[in-house]
Amino acid sequence: MTKRDADPISLKDALSGFVNKNKLQKGLDKVSAEEAWRNIMGPAIAKYTEQVKLDGNRLIVRLNSSVLREELGYGKEKIIANLNEEMGREVIKTLLLR
Repeated sequence: MTKRDADPISLKDALSGFVNKNKLQKGLDKVSAEEAWRNIMGPAIAKYTEQVKLDGNRLIVRLNSSVLREELGYGKEKIIANLNEEMGREVIKTLLLR
């Protein structure tokens, strides 16, 4: 049986410790990235989105509209900044539109 800590800790710290101990942050980031894409880009662009995949620090987005892909390509830096802000920390460094 494990020994309990006598010092109380906040729920946030407990969950953060659990995530770090069990190496769950990468999986949580993948889910958060897809959710952030849909929240930031809105339903109009989400409709043309086939796949959102976080690979390391690269977000790969597969779109089924070449016109939309070209238009979004002009604002990659702003999109990355908005996505990282939505996620609460810098997770995405590169955005690949396919």
